[in-house]
Amino acid sequence: MITFFKRKIYLCFSILTPMKKLFLSASFSDVASLFPKFAREEMTAKKVCFIPTASIVEEYTGHVVNDKKAFQNLGVQIYELEISTATIERITESLDACDYIFVSGGNTFYLLQELKNKNVDQLIVKEINKGKIYIGTSAGSIVMAPDIQYIETMDDRTKARNLPCTTGLNLIDYYPLVHYKSFPFTEVADNIFDTYHKQLPLLTLSNQEVLLVTDNHIEKQLISY
Repeated sequence: MITFFKRKIYLCFSILTPMKKLFLSASFSDVASLFPKFAREEMTAKKVCFIPTASIVEEYTGHVVNDKKAFQNLGVQIYELEISTATIERITESLDACDYIFVSGGNTFYLLQELKNKNVDQLIVKEINKGKIYIGTSAGSIVMAPDIQYIETMDDRTKARNLPCTTGLNLIDYYPLVHYKSFPFTEVADNIFDTYHKQLPLLTLSNQEVLLVTDNHIEKQLISY
């Protein structure tokens, strides 16, 4: 007698969730050469949604020019988006259409105010959670923290009189202390460190350093010349 055995075959499918990837700097133009390796892809023809909002209430905007040049040198196409004046439809379309999101330096409180004003903060979080790489520099890095109140000594909070609260986008558990030991912010950054280093998990970040965040892993790298 011949007996046939039936074997059940179970196929296991794993659901791949996109990784959260953040490239957080104090001065993007100084560390831009590290970005291609972090992104792990060819830069040519990639598009960046370039948000300069934090800078429009500041007198000095040279860093914005330098950051644009840095992207151009990488071969990345720049699509500028000023969220304080753009419609929510244009903001949504721009964030969705570009490969990367870049948020410039300037006044962190004004930036957060404008991000919250049209719920752009939540739109950015949504794109990051889908796997889109976020690039922050100075204020653009600070807003990733749980709260931005600690940076008040460095940035003028009165430039954001309609800011409802100082809660950040809360995508990292740490508090970036940008421009640490970097002129002309050396003294004010030291003061912030002395005031908060026992209260908050600060991560100091000079102009030559970058924080590379992949999901819950965070690594600091120093540019070498």
